[in-house]
Amino acid sequence: MDPAQWMALLQQGDEEALERLLTHYDGMLRYIAGGILEAPQDREDCLAQVRLKLWESRGQYDPERSSPATWLTALCRNAAVDHLRRLQRQESGELPEAHPDPAPGPEEQLLQKERIQALERALNALPARDRNLVYRKYYYLQTTARMAAELGLTERAVEGKLYRIRRKLQKQLGGEVL
Repeated sequence: MDPAQWMALLQQGDEEALERLLTHYDGMLRYIAGGILEAPQDREDCLAQVRLKLWESRGQYDPERSSPATWLTALCRNAAVDHLRRLQRQESGELPEAHPDPAPGPEEQLLQKERIQALERALNALPARDRNLVYRKYYYLQTTARMAAELGLTERAVEGKLYRIRRKLQKQLGGEVL
């Protein structure tokens, strides 16, 4: 069976399909969580959260929109970032989540959506290797040192490439500061 078939079974409530998916993608999920969270216990907590989110949101998966790997990647990345934010709030003594944040109004939401779409178009116009660097640095929050080691480059070379990519994106987006 392949991951798409496991997702179909998972959507029907098959717990074994959940286990198979998590086992199949374990390395990828650990890689993503490890790039965002430093402490091993935090990474394990994140992976437990991914398991829970996968089970709870199984009905929301749409095979027309993404592959199982893409969907799990997003679930894991979001869980890791949420966990990191909780840790940072605890350290800084911020108010707990029970206090509402001022949400943007409809006009601001529309502007944010338009900016996101413009950024997605600009990112998709980049060569695959440049797009990969941007995602690794700013979506998966990987350190420059980790990227350099895995790509066989110096940290300075990675920083230089990211600088040039940011400038290219800035130009494509009409000079908006990134």
